[in-house]
Amino acid sequence: MPKTGRYTARVLDFRYLAIEGPIGVGKSALAERLATRLDATVVLEDTENPFLGDFYADRPGAALQSQLFYLLNRHRQLTALQQTDLFSQVTICDYLFDKDRIYAYLNLDDNELFIYQRLYDLLAPDVPPPDLVVYLQAPTDVLLRRLRSRPADPEQTAPQPDADYLRELNEAYQHFFFHYTATPLLVVETSQFSPAADDQALDDLLRQIRHMGPGTQYYVPRTK
Repeated sequence: MPKTGRYTARVLDFRYLAIEGPIGVGKSALAERLATRLDATVVLEDTENPFLGDFYADRPGAALQSQLFYLLNRHRQLTALQQTDLFSQVTICDYLFDKDRIYAYLNLDDNELFIYQRLYDLLAPDVPPPDLVVYLQAPTDVLLRRLRSRPADPEQTAPQPDADYLRELNEAYQHFFFHYTATPLLVVETSQFSPAADDQALDDLLRQIRHMGPGTQYYVPRTK
């Protein structure tokens, strides 16, 4: 078996990486693999939300409650990260704070969005921006297949999103990152790419990250 390369903080220009993408694309698994390879700190989003079941059941007001709960949780988690020495080693997070707006614009009506945006504008300046965002892309049918193939979680109380919602969400992600310019952005097409399970794929992705410059770059992995 060929040896895989090992990248350390000394050969990366980026100290704080955010992994993003729609539900089912494999953000958390990739963040954990990258953190292991780089001997980095990994930050995984706390996905527990007491309002999520009501949101999927279309209970009035639940969309705003769920969205504000996530917003405040993400703010708390990332500002706590900033209070530690964020730059003492590489940090990899499985979400980008800015993505909260993707869900807000998708799920909230105009009145709810007005309330949400006022709070978001107050909280966002507190959150440290990443040095690099890695956006994982996949077609909706691939996301659905990945979600359905995941082992059942006995602690999961909210249902999985249906195909229509996942399609809307995927399109919203694509629109958001098409216009994203806040940090360097690496867009990775993951339909035939499994860096969370494949060492060679992970090495290839790390080479792309290592050679990233400013702006947006696109990476379509070679398939066997």
